[in-house]
Amino acid sequence: MDDPVPPWVSRVGTYAGVLLFFVVWLLPTPDGLSSAGQRMAAVTALMGVFWVTQALPMEVTSLLPLALFPLLGIMSAKDVSASYFSDSSFLYLGGFVLALGIERWGLHRRFALRIVTATGTGVRTIVLGFMLATFGISMWISNTAATLLMLPIALALLTSLEQITANSTITPHDQSAVSKLGMALMLGIGYAATLGGMATLVGTPTNVVYLEVIQKQFPEAPQLSAGQWIATWTPCSLAFVMLTWGLLTFGLKRPAGLAQLDRRYFREQLQGLGAMQPGERWMLAIFTITALLWLTRTGFDAGDGWTIPGWNMLADRWLSWLEIPAGSRNWINDSTVAMLMALVMFVIPVRTQADRPTEPLMDWATASRLPWGILLLFGGGFAIADATRATGLAEWSGAWLAQSTQGWPTWLLIGVICLLVTFLSEFTSNVATANALLPIAAGLAIAMEVDPRLLMLPATLAASNGFMLPIGTPPNAIVFGTGRIRIGQMVGYGLLLDLLGVILIVVATYTLLVPQLGIGLSGLPDWVPANR
Repeated sequence: MDDPVPPWVSRVGTYAGVLLFFVVWLLPTPDGLSSAGQRMAAVTALMGVFWVTQALPMEVTSLLPLALFPLLGIMSAKDVSASYFSDSSFLYLGGFVLALGIERWGLHRRFALRIVTATGTGVRTIVLGFMLATFGISMWISNTAATLLMLPIALALLTSLEQITANSTITPHDQSAVSKLGMALMLGIGYAATLGGMATLVGTPTNVVYLEVIQKQFPEAPQLSAGQWIATWTPCSLAFVMLTWGLLTFGLKRPAGLAQLDRRYFREQLQGLGAMQPGERWMLAIFTITALLWLTRTGFDAGDGWTIPGWNMLADRWLSWLEIPAGSRNWINDSTVAMLMALVMFVIPVRTQADRPTEPLMDWATASRLPWGILLLFGGGFAIADATRATGLAEWSGAWLAQSTQGWPTWLLIGVICLLVTFLSEFTSNVATANALLPIAAGLAIAMEVDPRLLMLPATLAASNGFMLPIGTPPNAIVFGTGRIRIGQMVGYGLLLDLLGVILIVVATYTLLVPQLGIGLSGLPDWVPANR
């Protein structure tokens, strides 16, 4: 939720947040919860209301722990400050530098036009082409950027179609068909951008939040690599894209004039880009190498006892040669790859014209466009997660939920958690939702004596499922702003997709996640401390 809300909502949010803060703080302390945990709950409530209503800018709200945690005896200034930057933050930062490089040299347009050209020009295949192109791009760059990159191409297509139909005899049926195609295209691009972000670790900030929270909650937990994430969640996300496409294009009719927009239209757009320039070729190489390094860092379980080793084995041998003790070699991860490739981009020289000097593949003028505010939002969420754990609020909340849901099958509990997270993310920041609820999900898993990943990973994916409202995700807001979507259409399709997303996540958890990570369906793993 990054879009402005009405001023009166912000004013009401200021008073409501402060009032709720004091109410939670001054209520009798529940049995089993420390007084510090109750104060932590009060700060979380305050920040939640401020985030929802944007009583303060979201980035400013994210700074509240730096002042309130030390003053209220929740966490020392030194400890809370250390929560704000971590390797997870730099994984996102490096991934965004890669995205800026792709945008700077125009590689995104070539990718998109090639995909759309390959899919054909029927009304349903046009929507599919744009959705697959957006999905593929948003796997590696921010959802917002992917939407903004694809939107001009889609609007140009719709404008061309409208001009063709305006110059011919058009019936009300054709006008309705053009309008429905525009709606399907806009919603398809917005939804595909969100779904692409779910498919990779760097696709959306909530995925990075999971890495940080589980690392802080359970330092001995096995690392989840970018490759393992892709192997688990990309099939789920791609299936979600296809189902979304089927839903959006059901009953879609072919408007008059569409026959004139054949593959040649897209080929002409592609030819207009000309041959790949040196900057594009270098950026394609960097993009490919980065993706391969992320994919192959850890091994893959190929089934039947066969595993494909990753290059982390070579990294381990390198650290061994440097005489790093075996118990502390968890030093190289996906953020190392992201920052290494981002730094390489500043070194590679590119000549844009024969009579001009070279320039680096990435310059600081471009890199300074990084969304620095999202790093503060990360930090505020990480601080909440750390303090929730340190004060015992996460364990207490988990125990309370476990008692309330006692006797429920695990699959139903996963579904309920996903449903709760999904609808919360419709109204508030996905990052804030993930940061607030993942520690609670961890506490619930411990109370139920199941692997914490069995609840935390589905909850992380559900935090991206905000399809109903323009404020649910930035892609929703961007496509809604084109004026080609009615709010009733977004709410209707979005509600169905929210519910469908919960079902898909539960199914993927049992069919993909559990076998890929070797998660047991009962009992706590040995990396969960016995005294938790």
